Parts: sequence; C-alpha cells; structure tokens
Amino acid sequence: MKLQRSGLLAGIALTATLSLVACGSDNETASSAGGASAAAQNCAAGDLTAQGSTAQKNAMDEWIKTYQGQCSNAKINYQGTGSGAGIQAFISGTADFAGSDSALKPEEQPQADAKCTGGQALNLPMLVGPIAVVYNLDGVDNLQLSASTLAKIFSGKVTKWNDPAIAAENTGVQLPATTIETVHRSDESGTTDNFTKYLSKTAPADWTYGNAKAWKAPGGTGAAKSDGVAARVKSTPGTISYVELSFAENSDLKKAKIKNGAGEYTELTPESAGKTIEGAKVAGTGNDLKLDIDYSTTTPGAYPIVLTTYEIVCSKGSPKAAAIKGFLTYTSSTGGQASLAELGYGPLPESMRSKVAASVAAIS
Repeated sequence: MKLQRSGLLAGIALTATLSLVACGSDNETASSAGGASAAAQNCAAGDLTAQGSTAQKNAMDEWIKTYQGQCSNAKINYQGTGSGAGIQAFISGTADFAGSDSALKPEEQPQADAKCTGGQALNLPMLVGPIAVVYNLDGVDNLQLSASTLAKIFSGKVTKWNDPAIAAENTGVQLPATTIETVHRSDESGTTDNFTKYLSKTAPADWTYGNAKAWKAPGGTGAAKSDGVAARVKSTPGTISYVELSFAENSDLKKAKIKNGAGEYTELTPESAGKTIEGAKVAGTGNDLKLDIDYSTTTPGAYPIVLTTYEIVCSKGSPKAAAIKGFLTYTSSTGGQASLAELGYGPLPESMRSKVAASVAAIS
C-alpha cells in the first residue's frame, strides 16, 4: 500500500506536549538520521518473528527497515495478521512478541504469562492514533454522528441514510434514502475491540454487544484487515465503517465528525485527538502499561475514539529477550518515535514514552 505523507498525527505529539529530544545526544534532531542513529545505538543480534496488529504494520515496516539497516546481525519478521491472531501466536509460542490494538484480556493474561518463565507478559503501548469513522456518501462531506446514532447504525437499528436519527444531527444536509451498508472487520481485531468498547461505554442503551476483538453484532459486511475495510468503503457507495486514521488517509476516505462527552461534534484533527490521548491513564501495575482511555471525555474539543497499539512481550524468560529488548529500545526511543510522523501515526507523549522505555530496559 502506498503511503501518503501525513502531518496530522505528527501534530498529536505537539498537542500532547511531546518534546522530542535526541537519543544519546542533546542536539540530535528528530529526523530519519536521528532514527538511524538511535537504531545503531541499540543493536542486538538475533532473529525475531512477530505478528498481530495491522494498525501498526506500516510503522513496524519502517522501524524494521531502519533497525536492520543499522544492525546487520538483526533480522525481524513482522506479519500483520490481526491483533487476535498475534496474541494467539504469542501464547502458542510461534511469535516472539505480538502487536495488539488492545491489551491482553483477563482470560488471556495467564496464558501469556505462562510463556514468560519467571516473569509476566507486559502490555507496552508503542504508538497511538484515533479511529476514523469513514463513509462513502456522494454529496455529504461533513457528516455528524453521536455515539447513540453510531450504535444504532452498526447494530442494524438504523438502516437508511435519511433516517430521522441521522437527519436530526445533520440539519440542512440532503441525505439520500439509500440503504446503509455497515462494514466491519471479519478477522479478530484490536480496532474492533476499541471501537466496540467506545460504543459500549458511551451508548450502552443502543449497543448491547459489549466489546471484543471479534465482531458480535448481526448483519453488515465483513472485510479482512484494515486495508480490506478501507478498500470496501472506497469502492462501495452507501458504506460506513471504522478504520485507523493512516488507512483512512491513504485511501482518501471521508471522515465523520463525532460527538464527544462535552456535546460537541468534533473533527478528527491533531488537537482533538491529542486531547483524548492526554487523558489516558495507566491501568496496569509495575512495568505493565495497559492504558484506560476515557471514551466519554468531556474535554472541550476532544475527539473521543482513539486507540493505543501495544507490543505484548515477556518481562523475563523469553529465549529471545536480548533481541527483543534491543529492537524495542529503538522503537520506544525518541528517534524511533520521531520516525512515525510521516506515516500517519502519532508518537507517544513523552511522559508515556519514558515509561515504556523504562519497561523495555528492564526486560531480561
């Protein structure tokens, strides 16, 4: 997939008061050269096999390219198989670490811990980004939707684009009387987990399916992985779905404004996404950095649907600990994080990046 240069999520770092400083130097700039320098400083020999989140696949490709370019004895293979598949691969021992758009579930944690002799499986946030609600509707460029209306659409209660629920939130907009086709991930996905978590927490009366990596609501059309969802919406009039911002931008999809807890319909911008990211709290303990995102944020101007994509790793006990530590030391460095700016991702806020780096440093 061809990547577009995007400054949108780079701005999230500014909103989240991220001050990028050099890795190992006071004056090294946050540039591709800085990223390469950071990679070179953290080289660790060894082959790694990983899989999972498609949301972070483009970031992983860039990180791996830079890291391997500086570290000739390192080889990393990351496959975007989906968050659910990645976690299962980690649990089964076929992946050295996993990428996931949601933290381990309570029932998954002991299974993952069992792979970490003398340690535990950690949830380490590695990059952040909002989930765009994307749609294909000719003549409608500034669609506004509340959590309640979104829940009714994706649960099949609202089936026409000119339904009164949608019309009430889009005064003066000519909405067609065409059927809505909802599109969801057909594979297990952390993006689905985060999107349905948003619906279940902000519109529980209208969304009764809880949250999970697998889509639970009836109806709709399934599409595999993020690029499959984006392609379906791009090619099919009348569709609506959810996808990570980088995929929405790469496919030039229309993005709806979403009503937040303050009662505002907010456009997806660096400032609006950053305001929600800043409000995330650490729910894990010790070196586990599972985050709790406030989807009902009442912060004025906040865009409420965001996700954090994690690396699932052993705190200790992995036979590949040194190689994992070397690579993730780079990805969590300021140089590694700075390299995300042109890919449609957001670097971690500095306060969180430093915590992730400290957790990685303790891997043994």
